Amino acid sequence: MTASQITNTRSLIEPRIHYINKRKLSNRNKGPYSPKTDQEVDSALKRLFKHQGFEGVVIEQLSRMTGGASKEQFAFNLKHNDNPNFTRYVLRMDPLEGIVETCRLREGELLKALYGVLPVPPVFAIDEEGEHLGLPGLITEFVEGVTKPTQMEGQSVSGIGSNFGHYIDLLAPQFLNYLVSMHTWQDWDSHHLPNFTIPAPNSKEAALYQVNAWTQVWEHDIVEPIPLITITENWLRENAPLCQTPCLVHCDYRIGNFMFEEPSGNITAILDWELAHFGDFHEDLAWILQKLFGTWNDQGDFLVCGLMPREEFIDAYQQASGRTVEPNTLRYYEIMNAWKCAIMDLSSAIIAGQNSNNHQDLLITWLGSAGAVFLDQIEKLMREY
Repeated sequence: MTASQITNTRSLIEPRIHYINKRKLSNRNKGPYSPKTDQEVDSALKRLFKHQGFEGVVIEQLSRMTGGASKEQFAFNLKHNDNPNFTRYVLRMDPLEGIVETCRLREGELLKALYGVLPVPPVFAIDEEGEHLGLPGLITEFVEGVTKPTQMEGQSVSGIGSNFGHYIDLLAPQFLNYLVSMHTWQDWDSHHLPNFTIPAPNSKEAALYQVNAWTQVWEHDIVEPIPLITITENWLRENAPLCQTPCLVHCDYRIGNFMFEEPSGNITAILDWELAHFGDFHEDLAWILQKLFGTWNDQGDFLVCGLMPREEFIDAYQQASGRTVEPNTLRYYEIMNAWKCAIMDLSSAIIAGQNSNNHQDLLITWLGSAGAVFLDQIEKLMREY
């Protein structure tokens, strides 16, 4: 790719993502950010529900939820005149800054479109600009389930590194089948998804939309120059693969981001759709295959997302989807994903912590230490390409 061609492709960025990245810059000087108290959240919810026209609103058992990385999450029971019985909901709300800036409006649009297609929670309300909640938020119905077995020791809070034990045989087929269903879903034209941009078929747009979006994040949040970040950006542009048929990609489909019920092992919900977009299915596969999200069994074999060996997973995906996994394209997206993680850890996480604009500033600043791991991974993957 020539210098002029590289320059021309830099304009390929989804308009809503460009807006969200710019909005973060305007929010940056509003800090420092303080975690919301239960009373503040209760008042914010009542403002939102009043705007929606609900009367006789009663909120009970409001409590902060664990997890959520750099987002704030609360569970609560709600009843009102139109629904006199309590229903449990989850509020997912943005702080001023986090490890990644995402859009509650896009997430809500997609969840509405996928309800009934995949196990996703029903959307109850979206406050895309935080007009009533104070900051952007999304409310969905509460779904029962766990992200890791409750009767096993050594489980992490995030779900990463969890050992599924005897649930592996129950979860692995579902995990794979839902991924295939996601990638083969083609009904987006019949749904209201105005804040998503579909890459052109048989083009390099799927890759370049992502490269441009994350390059913008790096430019906004850079702490200090890191040559390998820029070298990788240029490499990703020059080696961008064609995507024949863009599809929906979750972009964070992994261990810890799905819930299942005990003891049946049935998956009840796929979580965290905030990074989802339309692109190349290899991008999801490359994310799932990261060693960060895997575990080792008693025989020392690496299990993808704690469920099955790498080659077995790739073969099973090809058989179930009818798609052919191209090794070079898969490796390309493995490099891209490591690059994205390095950007999150070495820029956005550190900036949000330094600005005290996140309720988990110690945690997200600590993530900066993982940046070197991803830089090392980038170098190894590029040498093997």
